[in-house]
Amino acid sequence: MQEELSTFRLNLMRVLYLMMFLFLASTKWPLMIHHREWAQMEGVAFVFLAALGVMAGWGLRYPVKMLPVLLFEFLWKAVWLLAVALPLWRAGHIDPDTAETVKATLPAMIICPLVIPWGYVWRNYVVARGDRWLPVKAGTTTH
Repeated sequence: MQEELSTFRLNLMRVLYLMMFLFLASTKWPLMIHHREWAQMEGVAFVFLAALGVMAGWGLRYPVKMLPVLLFEFLWKAVWLLAVALPLWRAGHIDPDTAETVKATLPAMIICPLVIPWGYVWRNYVVARGDRWLPVKAGTTTH
């Protein structure tokens, strides 16, 4: 798997994983340890982002295997910008918290598409044959 990507690309991915790990470890984990009572969805968001940071840490060692973490980072931010921030902006209802989230989201929207190996994603996640759905019968071969 990793032979398809250059060492330079792997190390770019590692830099992005490291940035994610350090940011989430420094901002979310302290709040996980010492927090006030959270509303249900606020608690879900904090725990989710803390777990995402741990997974980004694994990306330092396994940048290709953890590629779905980078894809998810890019996709959730793109969807949030399009589905939440853009309609608020178009309606003139951007509050300071939303503006701050937009500001924090935009760097990843620039960096992720540059770092993600889109050719690899296309070959291995879009056009590659999917995993089987049914058990293999004795005497048959799989492709």
